[in-house]
Amino acid sequence: MHIKELFGKKTVFSFEVFPPKKTSPVEVIYDTLEELQGLAPDFISVTFGAGGSGNSKYALEIASKIKESGTIPMLHLPCINFTKAEIDAALGEAQQRGIENILALRGDINPDIPPVDDFHYASDLITYIKSKGDFDIAGACYPECHPDAADMIEDIKNLKAKVDAGADHLISQLFFDNESFYAFREKAAIAGINVPIEAGIMPVVNKNQIERMVTTCGASLPAKFVRIMTKYEHSPEALRDAGIAYAVNQIVDLVASGVDGIHLYTMNKPYVARKICEAVSGIIGA
Repeated sequence: MHIKELFGKKTVFSFEVFPPKKTSPVEVIYDTLEELQGLAPDFISVTFGAGGSGNSKYALEIASKIKESGTIPMLHLPCINFTKAEIDAALGEAQQRGIENILALRGDINPDIPPVDDFHYASDLITYIKSKGDFDIAGACYPECHPDAADMIEDIKNLKAKVDAGADHLISQLFFDNESFYAFREKAAIAGINVPIEAGIMPVVNKNQIERMVTTCGASLPAKFVRIMTKYEHSPEALRDAGIAYAVNQIVDLVASGVDGIHLYTMNKPYVARKICEAVSGIIGA
């Protein structure tokens, strides 16, 4: 089933997982998947290692496992470090396994891995995937501007290029200030971007982890969020519970404001996902 068909019928609610480290067998994630699928998400996306990453081989296996267990999988597919032949191989295997949904990404630039010249932008990859089969294609967006963009105007233009190339819907990078998302959504609409946009939510469970992610994606930290991290940074359980509560409050406000969907960055932590699901189940289904 194509994920784009879900939008408009309900508030879509989905999860993201990542493969285990290359030193671990793929099976170590199967118990996590079973718990997450028990929460009945609309789909689960699986990250794909960048070029040269040893765990990228697991992504298709995990996506297949998700599909076999009755949940729609979405396969992340970055392009900056991959040749057309490698992309062809990944798409061909996805088709063989019945995986129809792709999140098309440029991918993070690794200074230790020279980029391949076959694809420069996610829009290039989207155009290419469209020529290769009947895939549902999602694109990524940044509510507070892509770190590599000169400004939000340039970023919105690049996002419009993704949609014009064939992106069926969008998933946002994490953010902690809903007003930033609403402002971005309005700018996107003015630019003629009219595909569904899922809001990416990451619960705070570890201060160092969040600071690392913020550095990568450029998300700002509201004062109340900083107070939470400062207050509970030395109490892991308290920080986890406060982070869950903060994420729940974000989701409640987003759904009340008509968001198309919520994409929960689970960080492979079923406990956190379950607590959030329990708190918002009536809201998501309303």
